[in-house]
This record gives sequence, structure tokens and C-alpha cells, in this order.
Amino acid sequence: MLAFFRMIKIEHTIFALPFAFTGAIIAAKGLPSLDKIFWIAVAMFGARTVAMGFNRVADAEIDAKNPRTANREIPAGKIKKWEAIFYIFIAFIIYEIATYKLNPLCFKLSLIPIVIFIIYSYTKRFTFLCHIVLGIALGLAPMGAWVAITGNIDYRIIWLGIGVMFWVAGFDLIYAIQDIEFDKEHNLFSIPRFLGVTKTIYLARFFHSIAFILFLSAKYLFNLGVVYLFGVVICGVFMVYEHILIKPHDLSKLNMAFFNLNAYISLTIFLFTFLDIVVI
Repeated sequence: MLAFFRMIKIEHTIFALPFAFTGAIIAAKGLPSLDKIFWIAVAMFGARTVAMGFNRVADAEIDAKNPRTANREIPAGKIKKWEAIFYIFIAFIIYEIATYKLNPLCFKLSLIPIVIFIIYSYTKRFTFLCHIVLGIALGLAPMGAWVAITGNIDYRIIWLGIGVMFWVAGFDLIYAIQDIEFDKEHNLFSIPRFLGVTKTIYLARFFHSIAFILFLSAKYLFNLGVVYLFGVVICGVFMVYEHILIKPHDLSKLNMAFFNLNAYISLTIFLFTFLDIVVI
């Protein structure tokens, strides 16, 4: 079990979960009930476990060939494929139970994220839009939480979801720079493979600029206050610093930019939404 949790990098839940809680707080216009918070957290845990677990199983052979990923649990023999599939199935059941407990619409729509996760796991084999598909997958977090609280879909939360999509696609572009040569050698699709390092960094900056604008627009879409606005400004500073760290001729701080700063961004949006709506 511990090997499986290491495999799916459970700590990376910090990217999507804060945005789910952000969507929930906005939808509830305050603090949601404890049972809603609990089942949203369970649904997010189950969905992300399915997504990362399936991705690791689907990419096991590719990971084994890549020096950067060869030590991952499946190619390194630390966990067998059938064991991973078993845990994925358990996580899927947990996810479905959580969506059922939330409301009927959540349960009816529950397979949509799972299908997107499965599609994403194969996108690098046929399209350079894999980064966008990953962004869509994580962008569902605030939208799913909105549905969990309200039992309906509102166009306004879609804009926040699109903001998350561009934010995720932007940092995934940066992360994918590490595998440019491997992708070329094994005919895998990624934007960095086709654009090269410099143009990829510029595209990531463009994506993050769009994300910042969409995060900012949420203030006006949901009539949020100055506290939320201040939080978005802080996120903008984090985004700028992330791109200061990443230079075409120096990628030594790539992992810090990928994990630390993007974790700060998601947590900041959540924290300042919480302060704006619940506390102040």
C-alpha cells in the first residue's frame, strides 16, 4: 500500500484539492456542511488515485525506458501491475460511493472525469495537446465541487475551471521540458518536443497569463471582495517568480518551480477565498 501511495505521489493532491474546496466555498457562499466537505475530499482522493494509478500502469513500459522515470515503482519492480490495478479499482469504488453520497447529479456525471483521466494517459502517443488534456482533468476540480454543493452547473464556475486548466497546462509544459530528447527518440508527442525549450517557456508564460486573468475574473463573476483580489495578486507574484526561476539555459530550479510554487498558488487561492467569504 505504501509503495502504491509513493507511486501516485499522494502529495501532489495539493494541486487540485484546494481548488475543489475553493469551488465548494464559492458555491455555498460560506463554509459547506461537514458532510459535504468530507465527501468532496473523499471523491477527490478517489478520483486522483484512479487518475495517477492508471497513468502509471499505462506508462509503465515507457517509464522503464526513460532514465528519469525508470525508478518509478512499477518499472523498478517495487509494485506489480496487478497490485496497482487492484488499488485503482478500490479507489474507483470509493470515488463512486462519494459522488453518490454528494447528490444525484454528481453521481450521474461521475464517469466523465474518469474517462478524461484514461484518455490523458494515452495522449502522448498521438497528440501534443496532452498538456491541455491534463489541464482539463484538474480543471474539473472546482466545477465538480460546485455541482456537489449546488446540484447544478453554472457557467461562472466553468471560467474558474478553465483558469485552472491553463495554469496546469502551463506548469506541465515546463515540467515536460525535461523529456524533450526522450520524446523525440521514442516518437512521443509533447509541445516541448516540437517547440524547443525557449518557445515552450514563452508559451507557458502565455498560459499562466490567461490563468491569472481568469482567476481575477472570478472576483467579478462571484462578487468576491478585496481579500480575494489580494490573493490573486499574490498568485501572480508566484507565477512571475516561477518563470524567473526557469531559464532556457538553466533548468536547475525546475522541480522547485514545478512543485513548491504551484502548491503555493493553489493554497493561496483557497486560503484567500476562505478568508474573503467565510471569515471576513
